[in-house]
Amino acid sequence: MQIRELAVPDSYAFDLVPHGDTRGRFTEWYRADLLSQTVGHALPLAQANHSVSARGVLRGIHFALVPPGQAKYVYCPAGRVLDVVLDVRVGSPTFGVHDAVVLDSEQPRAVYLAEGLGHAFVSLADGSSLTYLVSSGYDPAREFGIHPLDPALDLPWPADLQFELSAKDREAPTLAQAQEQGLLPAYAESTARYAELRGR
Repeated sequence: MQIRELAVPDSYAFDLVPHGDTRGRFTEWYRADLLSQTVGHALPLAQANHSVSARGVLRGIHFALVPPGQAKYVYCPAGRVLDVVLDVRVGSPTFGVHDAVVLDSEQPRAVYLAEGLGHAFVSLADGSSLTYLVSSGYDPAREFGIHPLDPALDLPWPADLQFELSAKDREAPTLAQAQEQGLLPAYAESTARYAELRGR
């Protein structure tokens, strides 16, 4: 497994090693020990989610307030998606910076993003599945979104797709509007949360 930090600090891509023969393929898609070594603490697993999306379905940008926030470890067991991480932590040196990783079942990899970061993806193939391990359960009072087509973000969505968004995502504010409304997590609270987890 090869691990690299993304352009957004506190997020990582994990290039996985599939093992195959005439029977099929086997992949270790999550290793608690390697993730803990990489981020400095264990992922407190609270919930596992699974979505299936048609080609062009665009989900996000979603984030949760800190504390506790919601860290995610994301893997694509079937299909192909473009996965995007966005720094929405107010006060972060990389506020507004994004990075993108193709998650492909044929060349398996995973993405980890820490609490306080925004997450979105677009399905590049029909029937794309995404599995998430998350550090806290769903809490609608503390979870918000940013419009994934906010032109100021200049996210690398493919030009040849016709996007399908949920009503909630279509109505989400831009990053600037979310900041004005006080909806974004703070960088100081996020880094304090990471330090707390590392101290456990």
